[in-house]
Amino acid sequence: MPATILHLQTALLAWFDTHRRVMPWRADSGQSPDPYHVLLSEAMLQQTQVATVIPYFRRFIGAFPTIQSLAKSDEQQVLRLWQGLGYYARARNLRKCAKMIVEQFDGQIPRTVDQLLTLPGVGRYTAGAVASIAYGVRAPIVDGNVVRVICRVDAITDDPRDKTVLERIWARAGELVPDKNAGDFNQSMMELGAVVCTPRNPACLICPVREFCKANQLGIESQIPVAKEVKPLKREHRWVLCLRRRDGRYLIEQRPPAGRWANMWQFVSVEAGEGQPDRAFVSKICDVTVDNMQHLIRVDHSLTHRKYRFDAYVGSVAGKSKQVGSSRRWATLEEAELLPFSKPQLSIRLRLKDAPTMLRQKTTRKDKKS
Repeated sequence: MPATILHLQTALLAWFDTHRRVMPWRADSGQSPDPYHVLLSEAMLQQTQVATVIPYFRRFIGAFPTIQSLAKSDEQQVLRLWQGLGYYARARNLRKCAKMIVEQFDGQIPRTVDQLLTLPGVGRYTAGAVASIAYGVRAPIVDGNVVRVICRVDAITDDPRDKTVLERIWARAGELVPDKNAGDFNQSMMELGAVVCTPRNPACLICPVREFCKANQLGIESQIPVAKEVKPLKREHRWVLCLRRRDGRYLIEQRPPAGRWANMWQFVSVEAGEGQPDRAFVSKICDVTVDNMQHLIRVDHSLTHRKYRFDAYVGSVAGKSKQVGSSRRWATLEEAELLPFSKPQLSIRLRLKDAPTMLRQKTTRKDKKS
C-alpha cells in the first residue's frame, strides 16, 4: 500500500475517533453496532439529513426492536412510522428485506456484499455500508459526501454523474479502504463530507486530510465537484376535496399499490381544472351533495423530479352520504391519524382541525344574508 494512502487513513481515522457525531445507530468506539440498526439507518439516511432521521429512527426501533418484529409488521403501520420522511419505497423495501432475512437467512442480516445485494432495494452503497460498518468487511461505499471528498482529494474535474467517472470514484474508494477498521473509515469519509468538506465553503483549515488534497493545493476546492445543471421542474396541480359529514367524518381514499405514495391515504385528490371545484364537480367525483365549499389551504411540495401544488377545499356534505367503494372510507381526523398520509396530505389534515369553525362561519354569513 502506498505510504500516502496509509497516512491518509491514519489521519482520517484519528480525526473520526475524536470528532465522530453521536447517533443512536452508532456503537461506541471500539464496539460493533447492531447490524439491524445499520441497515435501518442506511435506508432512512438515503436522500435525508441526519437530524431529520434521528427521531424517526428512535420511533421505528421502539415499534420494531428486531428484524423479526419488522418481518411480522403490517405495511400500513410501517408507512405510518415513515410518514413525513419521504421516499416511501424505502419503507416498503425495508419490510420486504426483513421478511426475506427471516425466511432465507435465519433472521441474521447477511455479512457479505453479494448476499446483501440480493435483498429488496439494497444497492451497491447500502450493501457496502452494512457489510463494512456492521461486520468490518473491507468494502467501499460511495455516497454524495464520499464523491465530494474523493473528487477534491484527487482534483477530479470531470462530472461525477458520468458513469465512467463514477466508476473511477468507486475504484478509488476501494483503494482507500483499509484492511482493518473498514467501517470506521467509511463512516469517517461520510462524516468528513458532511461536516468539513461541505458542498459550499469547505472548512479546509481544519480538514484532517488537507495535506493530501490536490484541489486545496490548486485552490480549486470550491469548483469541485462540477455543479449540476439545474433544470426547471414540471409542476402538477391537484385539487384536494375535504368533504365533511355532520358526524365529523371526512371522505378519504387509499392510493393504488404502485406508483408515488403507494398504498398511503389521502383526501380525495384529482387533477385541477379551471377556477375551483363546484358542487356539480364534487357530486360527479364523490357522489355526494355538498354546500359551503371553500378554499382551505394551498400546499406546495417538491420531489426530486417534480413539483406539486395542492389546493385543498373543504365542504359540508348535505343529507345522507352513499356507500363508498373499497378504496374509500369515512373517517374522523383522530381515526385518520392512525393511517399513513404523505407529507402534503398531512399538512392538509392538520389544517382541517379548523374546518368546523370555518364552515360554521360560512353558514352564519349565509343565514344573515337571507
